[in-house]
Amino acid sequence: MSTRRPAAALALLTALVLGGCGLVSGSAMTDSVLPGPNAGYPDRPLTGAQLTVTSKEFTEQIILGQIMGLVFEAAGAKVIDKTSIQGSIGAREAVKSGTADAAYEYTGTGWITYLGHTKPVIDPQEQWKVVRDEDRKNGIVWLPASRLNNTYALALNPANWKKLGVHTLSDVAALARKNPGAVTMCVENEFATRNDGLPGMARAYGLQVPSSNIRKMTGGVVYTETQKGTCTFGEVFTTDGRIKAMNLHVLADDKHFFPNYNAAPEINAASLKKYPAMAEVLAPVTRALDNTVAQELNRKVDVDGEDPHQVAKDWLLREGFIKEG
Repeated sequence: MSTRRPAAALALLTALVLGGCGLVSGSAMTDSVLPGPNAGYPDRPLTGAQLTVTSKEFTEQIILGQIMGLVFEAAGAKVIDKTSIQGSIGAREAVKSGTADAAYEYTGTGWITYLGHTKPVIDPQEQWKVVRDEDRKNGIVWLPASRLNNTYALALNPANWKKLGVHTLSDVAALARKNPGAVTMCVENEFATRNDGLPGMARAYGLQVPSSNIRKMTGGVVYTETQKGTCTFGEVFTTDGRIKAMNLHVLADDKHFFPNYNAAPEINAASLKKYPAMAEVLAPVTRALDNTVAQELNRKVDVDGEDPHQVAKDWLLREGFIKEG
């Protein structure tokens, strides 16, 4: 998942992002696609519209941006692809300013990073509602969220899972009290310092891990080192395709510490007023997105090396949301 920057950084970063991350660039999508049998609408309600879609630069976001663009294409719109903008702030500001019309965003990011709150809302539906309601003042409409929840978790390889018998983060805390040496962690640098990362998780669960038992590294290395058992536990994102590919076991956040990061369409309010059918055509697709789907699609890109646009298109075709034109 992308870096989750604090809200205080928004003002400092916005000018740099808008000036340096390619928001003036973009290419037209040129797929010949039509609404599929499961699209949920009979005609092409976005005929005549020109819509720009955007996303952050990591795999899942690029796939979601391609999904959105293809759905708009099938509904008749001409689509400009401005996906893969570096960092959260660029994509957010593009939608907010109207430089882009829509993106898939995460409810937890909206609540904490953009709206400046520190405590997440435990219930995912309520988390979406409060973000939707508060973000209206910024000219942004949040359409209903998916079940796709790209949040933090700890995972371990099959051998360690079988050996230690842990299933929840409470189990990890109990293990650390009983046998401190058994709990070693591979984490990203940011997760090691964020209040919604390791420090906050440790406080919430009463988890004490000596600093010598915590290894900091880049995200991709965390997965490989956890798979090898270099660390007993690794920080992962719950929709990452490498979880299934590496047969990692994800532990339950039984105290619901980590925020909900459910993906939802984030739409420029003026754009939605002009083209209200955007909500109609996205609704069935968003309902179909969950962690299993995300892991599969992310794996195709991150593990199998497939193209994000083609991965998005193949899934939409398979699910009947679009068909070849």
